[in-house]
Amino acid sequence: MTMLSIRLSDELDARLNAESRSAGQPKSFLVRQALEQFLIRRKRERFLAGLTRAARVLDAGEALEVAAEALPLDNEALDLTERPNPSDKRVSK
Repeated sequence: MTMLSIRLSDELDARLNAESRSAGQPKSFLVRQALEQFLIRRKRERFLAGLTRAARVLDAGEALEVAAEALPLDNEALDLTERPNPSDKRVSK
């Protein structure tokens, strides 16, 4: 596993420490989890922005066809990101 060093503001570090204590998870786990979700969200946003750009150059019928093809993929991506993370050892209440 690769190691990364980052600088955090005192306020962000305090919030991360509090969440780590509250969740019973190491800070590195929480940061990895947050970064993974951030990157998934950014990739999805870029994909949707590309669809929007493409739809602007298509006529209405073609745009609806592209959207209909993309919707199941988008829903599948959402399902994947909303599944519980098996490495998350917290107990659900």
